[in-house]
Amino acid sequence: MHTNRSHTFLLAALLVCSCSEKKPERIVTPWGEVLDSVEVSEGFDLHEIQYSGELIMATVSGPQTYYDYHGKSLGTQYLLVQHLAEKIGVRVRVEVCRDSAELATKFAEGEIDLVAWPTPGHLEVNSEKPLLAEELSSWYRPEMVAEVREEETRLLTTQRVRRRVFSPMLDKKGGIISHYDHLFQQYSQPIRWDWRLMAAQCYQESTFDPKAVSFAGAKGLMQIMPGTADVLGLPRDKMYDPEQNIAAASKYLGQLEAKFSDIRDRVERTNFVLASYNGGIHHIRDAMALAQRDGKNPHRWREVAEYVLKLSTPKYYDDPIVKYGYMRGSETVDYVDKIRQRHQGYMGVKSPHLGFHPSQPRKSEKRKNKYDI
Repeated sequence: MHTNRSHTFLLAALLVCSCSEKKPERIVTPWGEVLDSVEVSEGFDLHEIQYSGELIMATVSGPQTYYDYHGKSLGTQYLLVQHLAEKIGVRVRVEVCRDSAELATKFAEGEIDLVAWPTPGHLEVNSEKPLLAEELSSWYRPEMVAEVREEETRLLTTQRVRRRVFSPMLDKKGGIISHYDHLFQQYSQPIRWDWRLMAAQCYQESTFDPKAVSFAGAKGLMQIMPGTADVLGLPRDKMYDPEQNIAAASKYLGQLEAKFSDIRDRVERTNFVLASYNGGIHHIRDAMALAQRDGKNPHRWREVAEYVLKLSTPKYYDDPIVKYGYMRGSETVDYVDKIRQRHQGYMGVKSPHLGFHPSQPRKSEKRKNKYDI
């Protein structure tokens, strides 16, 4: 294969042959050891990959390589490999390594089919797979890097959720936030949330559109992913049903609350729950670990939010203390801020059904926190 050094991005494929030579297989039988007449191959090249239906790609975490975004796999290198996999008719399995040294070790030991190095377009095939390397070489065009970046940008724009936009308040004068207020009031009770906070989160997720769907496949009012729906017991054919979607979201929020039981302050804990609902609990725990290491309070959202933002830079997502790599932290921090701001705006709306709510202090009580939850 020839590399084109006139392009910024490189494509490499090692075409060292040989370990895939055919040879008779020695078979042990009850009457002794014989040579089978059928030849077998020690290699696991293109045809075997197609038969198995899986192409194994190894890489490191990062915006140029691979990252998980709301349940959708993204990254320039990943998208390139995904398109290659579609061409040969297989799915992609990603093994994320801690660093380039681990990546090189896996590659040298032949544990994977293809390595995606941090330089976009630099894909390298295991030397025992000359047919896969040939397929990659004939398929790849340097301009593909720009094409998949444009594709990724489109996915990450504000239009990534298809929805109708409704007003943040259905009837401000009448004190009605949405058509689903009664459901927020009902399903906020088991988790002891202010129903208006759940309404504020719903508006941030779907703008109260029960038919909203994201590019990653999240559906309904509270934008629940199909895999999450399965775990929560929400039938996939009911994901657009307002009541069942909100009920499942309430259950999920309760589960997240339990996972943050180490945060004693209820308001702070709720901030971490909201952040995890958007960005994933593992990334939030990574940010907490970084904050604690640097002498910050890992149970105070404003101090941890700083590290959520920093998880988009190599210095932090490549840090050994970080287990889950790169994340688009700015969106998660913005998500929490907007929900809290909208909740403040909703605070004057009284529930016509529940009367006094545990989150509302009695007249004799002084408000201790900036936000009600």
